[in-house]
Amino acid sequence: MHIIEADALATRGSADVVARATTADLTLATPCTGWDLRALLAHMTAQHRGFAAAANGHGDDLAIWGPDDTGEPLTAYAQAVDPVLDAFAVTGVLERPFALPELGRVLPGRIAVGFHLVDYVVHGWDVARTIGVDWQLAPGVLDAALVVAEAVPKENRVSFAPALPVPDDAGTLDRILLLLGRDPHAVQGGLQ
Repeated sequence: MHIIEADALATRGSADVVARATTADLTLATPCTGWDLRALLAHMTAQHRGFAAAANGHGDDLAIWGPDDTGEPLTAYAQAVDPVLDAFAVTGVLERPFALPELGRVLPGRIAVGFHLVDYVVHGWDVARTIGVDWQLAPGVLDAALVVAEAVPKENRVSFAPALPVPDDAGTLDRILLLLGRDPHAVQGGLQ
């Protein structure tokens, strides 16, 4: 599966899961240590805005990547989805340089879109786990995300918790989660 298609499916899947959340869910603890659902959605929304800006050559402004806690988070998230998908759909985006100030570097679009993909596979799972619904993605999406998760360095993990042991019989989603420091069997509020 092409990385742009995989990312779009993961991003739309995360939007579908977020659409199942209610305002009463916003105070629930998530698998991201120290974040309730409101904080997680603010982060996810900011990442969409930042990646869209980066795809359009304007990602070097760290302020673009900051969460905006002033609006209603469920609506804000839904409104952030199409702009990032539109930015990624532009011909040649995978060859463009993406400024990612959180990482302190500029990366090729192919790598940046891969980061976005794995983020939304994992954060979609975070939201689903938080509100108690299933998180299902096509095998091709998970296969593409696993390649990225396996490439995340074990040291200097800016965005992820330390990897957990991965059993040989772990499924693809469980492998991704474990590689990125999440216990697929943890209850709400478990791990970062």
